[in-house]
Amino acid sequence: MSESRTAPAKAGGERKAATGEPSGPAASPAPTWWIWLAAWPVTAVFVLSNAATPLYVVWQREIGFSKGTLTVIFACYIVGLLGSLLVSGVVSDRLGRKTVLLPALGLALAACVVFATASGVAALIVARLFTGIAVGAVVSAGMAAVTDVAGRERRRLAALLASCAMVFGAGLGPLLAGVLSETLPGPTVTVFVVETALLATAILAVLRMPVRRPAAPPKGAWLRVPGVPRGNGLQLALGIAVFAPGITATSFVLSLGPSLLSGLLGTTSRIVAGAMAFAMFLAATGVQFAVQRLSRRTVLTAGAVSTTLSMVALATAVHTSAVAVLIAAALLAGAGQGMGQLGGLSLLNHSVPAQRLAEANAALNVGGYVPAGLLPVSAGYLSDAVGLTDGTTVFAVVLTALAVIGGLVVLASRRRTAEPL
Repeated sequence: MSESRTAPAKAGGERKAATGEPSGPAASPAPTWWIWLAAWPVTAVFVLSNAATPLYVVWQREIGFSKGTLTVIFACYIVGLLGSLLVSGVVSDRLGRKTVLLPALGLALAACVVFATASGVAALIVARLFTGIAVGAVVSAGMAAVTDVAGRERRRLAALLASCAMVFGAGLGPLLAGVLSETLPGPTVTVFVVETALLATAILAVLRMPVRRPAAPPKGAWLRVPGVPRGNGLQLALGIAVFAPGITATSFVLSLGPSLLSGLLGTTSRIVAGAMAFAMFLAATGVQFAVQRLSRRTVLTAGAVSTTLSMVALATAVHTSAVAVLIAAALLAGAGQGMGQLGGLSLLNHSVPAQRLAEANAALNVGGYVPAGLLPVSAGYLSDAVGLTDGTTVFAVVLTALAVIGGLVVLASRRRTAEPL
């Protein structure tokens, strides 16, 4: 675990009372079920992260905004997330996981309220911004908390569960939103009521989570671009090289996937849009369990190949109006993100000390979410200018190049290090 007591017993007891976190060394490792439960806050917040995806067509109809504006609303989530990552990892490593997670869950609850009452673009932007900040805290502090609970001996399991919790929640959100909005009253309200209940259970899990405050927190600026300790740069670079194209592909499907479905299928069914997003992230979840025993380098290489094939399928789908090929593109994108994410997190969990792990997780996600924010927005505005088919084709070509480069970087790393990955 990442935290232990260095102060006298009395001071340690006062600190425990003030924070609600254990301050002494663990008598025994936490049971395995606690590792799964520690991943639940990650899932709950990521349900919110994509819950709005099938609802954008409703807001577009009621409020009125273009595909370019839609991708800006989507990208505000990325802005909030990146801003959060600049500080949440460092704060978590210094003050403890709960210090970051509890305010983040509170902000996610506020985002639910804003979403449920939104009547204009500004409200949607605020809600997405709040969501991004909460997600940034969870991908740094929340994922590190899973590793803390697991302990050093179960770090590979921790990386798997934390990564799967993220992608499963990201897929469950749009599916819930699609089904609830089509079958119950209040299409843009009901899912956020349900999400509020999920977040409440996540808060209870965090309050009881067996993690400790840092005994010797790292020094340095509180607000900085997150990074890794000296000697771990290669592991971070390899993770970003594959994770970034993968999550950019899934971000495109989330932001413009419903528009593509509408053009290919002639349908605005929120269930169909939500189901496609769920299937994409279900693929991301399942593939991680399937490849967990492979070497990290093999997982990353396979992730780069999957993202490349996804973009080939995406370009084919928009030129042939083939819905099945579009779904294949989404599934391959999910698999690419899942393997890139698992490979990157596993490398960091394996090599980065616990007192810098949340910051390292933040660094991986900064490297992934920057292109995931910029490229889909560019594709959205390009689609407004030249049409959805040509805009999507240009996006697919650019991301194919990035995915191929990422795969080549992973393969080239064999010659630079003899350390098994």
